[in-house]
Amino acid sequence: MQKLAAQIKDAAKRLLEDKKVDLVVGFAEGSLPLRGTPLFARTPEEAEKLTWNRGCENNLANFLRQRDEKTAVVAKGCDVRTIVALVKENQINRDNLYIIGVPCDGMIDRNKISRLLGGKELLEALAREDAMILKGDGFTETFPLADLLHNSCLDCRYGNPVTYDELMGEPLPAKGEEDYAEIEAFAAKTTTQRRAHLALEFSKCIRCYACRNACPMCYCAECFVDCSQPEWIGKSATDIQDNILFQAVRVFHTAGRCADCGACERACPMGINLRLLTRKMVKDVKELFNAEAGVSMDDKAALATFTADDPEPFLVKE
Repeated sequence: MQKLAAQIKDAAKRLLEDKKVDLVVGFAEGSLPLRGTPLFARTPEEAEKLTWNRGCENNLANFLRQRDEKTAVVAKGCDVRTIVALVKENQINRDNLYIIGVPCDGMIDRNKISRLLGGKELLEALAREDAMILKGDGFTETFPLADLLHNSCLDCRYGNPVTYDELMGEPLPAKGEEDYAEIEAFAAKTTTQRRAHLALEFSKCIRCYACRNACPMCYCAECFVDCSQPEWIGKSATDIQDNILFQAVRVFHTAGRCADCGACERACPMGINLRLLTRKMVKDVKELFNAEAGVSMDDKAALATFTADDPEPFLVKE
């Protein structure tokens, strides 16, 4: 990680010194262990603050839409897939963007750490190849890295950026097929069981809209939940059916566009399993249309194409 951080810093300083870009969007050390924070560097001196570690979880594509200045971005695999999707939707000008691609084999889920430590305060974290050493007041504990990664990272098959202008480090080994066991288990439930499961899960929702705000693909000037004429959804989070409706429509709006980066779930303060719905849609789009968001700059978006053999079971009366 330190070697990658040094390479990122050198690349950013070079780009700024040579006036190839006006801005570098990357990560700096946060105020807490394993908490990176977005950094906007406009000078080589500011680029000295750039870093790379297991806490650089944010999807920086959120900061790239509608920028006129020449911008470089430090981007891992899921970030780049989102960037590709946004380029296709004319939200990012690829000619004005320089992608510093970083192979990524996973970011740390601090909620998992908190549960494993029983709420004890983490003061220091040391990364090893397959483990993390966690230190605090009066304790030092070591956990396997796989036990600490975000679920979205464990499921990810695109640790390597699908496109880039400059790649830091070495590409990671290719992964196998995606595992949709959780989604298949949910789909195997009866309608009544699925309804009860969703009602229980989304009863925790406080309608803060952090999931929407964290999602790079949610960029509508006015979200349907904010409309008053017509009013599509109630303003109170006490109605569980409205909570489910909000999440269902949000997922439908990102159909064929979601790169499964997990930003929505990471942002949720209530710990709701939002990827149960987003991954179900990702799986359906892949099976029905053989499409994955942001995998190729050449492929058209799934919902922007039509072929004569497109499946249309909703038109068939059984």
